[in-house]
Amino acid sequence: MKPNPLACFRPIVRVLAVGRVFSCIMVLAIAIGAATPVSAGNLIEIAELLAHPEQYDHLDVIVTGKVMNVQLATNRQGQPAYGFLLQDQAGTLKVVSLGQLKVHEGDQVIVEGVFSRLRQVGRKIVYNEIKALSVRPLTRLNPDLVG
Repeated sequence: MKPNPLACFRPIVRVLAVGRVFSCIMVLAIAIGAATPVSAGNLIEIAELLAHPEQYDHLDVIVTGKVMNVQLATNRQGQPAYGFLLQDQAGTLKVVSLGQLKVHEGDQVIVEGVFSRLRQVGRKIVYNEIKALSVRPLTRLNPDLVG
């Protein structure tokens, strides 16, 4: 039997609520229709961001988690905006962005954006926030790719 060249990605693969485990994070990227493949090198665990926020400050990050506490708003120019908490078993981050939110409370998502360890909003300081460039659900699975 030929060895699987993608087996090295198994430690970071997440179990999804479809009853099976994906054999590779690259398959996950294809399954959700990512424009650019998500690889083991650029997917960051929430625990890692929370443990070392200074290392990721103002850098592009890709994280996965569950959408919680959705808040819809408009900015000063009247554009739609949103915020939510991204949660996994290790912790929680705040996600904010402009536009219409295309996911719902409780959805498992992949978020791509810029991480800030702190941001001042008036007199308030917001810690551990991602300004999202993209928020996509992890529910669009291709059955041919599920192992």
